[in-house]
Amino acid sequence: MSSVRMIFVTVPDESVGVGLVTTLVEEGLVACGNLLPGVRSIYAWEGKICDEQELLLILKTTESLCIKVSERVCELHPYACPEVLSVAVDFGQSDYLAWVKSQVSSQK
Repeated sequence: MSSVRMIFVTVPDESVGVGLVTTLVEEGLVACGNLLPGVRSIYAWEGKICDEQELLLILKTTESLCIKVSERVCELHPYACPEVLSVAVDFGQSDYLAWVKSQVSSQK
């Protein structure tokens, strides 16, 4: 198993997503991030059922940086309780996994 992780974060719009991913890449906390538009989220919040259009971010980092990424997302995110979910990568193309690790290696 690799130490690479994918972190899923939903954001309200493209502007927030681009800003968040750009900051995390610039700070060396993630190697890259994908912005997937067209996500429809239905959830309960403060006693109401919400039905919102969002974007899904998929961030690539390492296990050792997951807590720092989560903390930084929470600092930058407009939501009071942002989604930050880490998923272990149990297989991937070895050159790509090495690239991810090299992009965030200065943060370890």
